[in-house]
Amino acid sequence: MSIQDSIRNAFVPVHREGWPFIAAFAGASIILGVFSTSLFWIGAILTMWCAYFFRDPERVTPVDDRLVISPADGIVSAVGLAVPPRELNLGEAEMLRISVFMNVFSCHVNRAPVRGRIARIEHRAGKFLNAELDKASQENERNGLVIDSPHGPVATVQIAGLVARRILCFVEEATNISVGDRIGLIRFGSRVDVFLPAGAVAKVFHGQTAVAGETILAEFGGVATPLMRVT
Repeated sequence: MSIQDSIRNAFVPVHREGWPFIAAFAGASIILGVFSTSLFWIGAILTMWCAYFFRDPERVTPVDDRLVISPADGIVSAVGLAVPPRELNLGEAEMLRISVFMNVFSCHVNRAPVRGRIARIEHRAGKFLNAELDKASQENERNGLVIDSPHGPVATVQIAGLVARRILCFVEEATNISVGDRIGLIRFGSRVDVFLPAGAVAKVFHGQTAVAGETILAEFGGVATPLMRVT
């Protein structure tokens, strides 16, 4: 790796949504420093964590309509069959669902898993359960996008978690997006579910690390393998 690449990797851009929080942490650190050097350094560490949390790195996204790319950084927490949220109007039939859980150290900028036209965006208020729990898909605060892709409707659902209290969506209905485009952000610790139509075959497993905009979650036209129903 060259020196230029090392510098670029060390200084990852921060998303603009994070600057008010970073400024608040930094200001609090300075104030606390008036009273205690120890408190100042604790605040400084938290400020650096805040900047790290809101990082917005560039990603190299595979461009192939057969592929479904991860919308989030984190751990694959579920791969199976499940009924999508009712508000998305995708019917009662089960779809392949792949969930990616983001902890407070994950990059929280979410990206489009496929290219297509955004047919629907629906926000639902709800609870703030641990996003790793399966019931969080139906009970937690969430924001769902339905994308009309070359292979049919693909739903991406941003789900708030224990600490998350704000889901941001950067896109609008009736607009076209490319795979890997930034679609939103969740503060702080959460999960993203992807619901895929028939023909999609999972290419990841439970516990695998996923990288938003790069990791291939599923493929259309691949060899199907048996899936467990999510209960």
